[in-house]
Amino acid sequence: MHSPSVAPPAVTPSVIVGSAIALIEERASTNRFDPTRGVTEAEITDLIRLATRAPTAYNLQNWRFIAVRSAERKAVLRALAYDQAKVTEAAVTIIVCGQRPDADRLPDRLRTFVDSGHMPVAMADAWTRSARAQYADPQTARDEAVRSASLGAATLMHAAAALGLASGPMVGFDAAGVARAFDLTEDEVPVMLLAVGHAAPGNWPQKPRRPVTELLTIA
Repeated sequence: MHSPSVAPPAVTPSVIVGSAIALIEERASTNRFDPTRGVTEAEITDLIRLATRAPTAYNLQNWRFIAVRSAERKAVLRALAYDQAKVTEAAVTIIVCGQRPDADRLPDRLRTFVDSGHMPVAMADAWTRSARAQYADPQTARDEAVRSASLGAATLMHAAAALGLASGPMVGFDAAGVARAFDLTEDEVPVMLLAVGHAAPGNWPQKPRRPVTELLTIA
């Protein structure tokens, strides 16, 4: 005699919202990783796919992610990150690179959006002209590279938490050395290292945050 099948409970919007808020409130930067537990190439690919859901100006998508997973390359990166142990103990350490905007790439990156009827051709052309003018200034172009990479890294951290993984961002590293060792182009800026893997015992919880009343101005 077969038992009647039971439908799984429905996932309501309120449950999704509650889970997302809990993830944001509970995420903490991890320093201690379990070096015996890895992540698969498919998991890394999924993390980066989710990271690229972050916004970029004009839909430039001006970022690149270098997933450092082999022991040999991790050792190189650890030496450039002032011997921070989490570089090698985490399952993978990702170099999050921002790219100085290249307006000439915009038509390709907007083409499917235009072809689907979401954006008029004239608007796409106007975006390209505007981006070309805006990022002619080198400092503005570098600022945009850092901004895009930072948005991608933040999204990646929350994606990792959603998938049951821990992460720890690092800005303490020899940027010029990383650029040389990992063959970054002249237009790429190594903005952040992000260790991702499985947490080991002994990590701190999320550190206290300043009260919103000290940070918020409503104009």
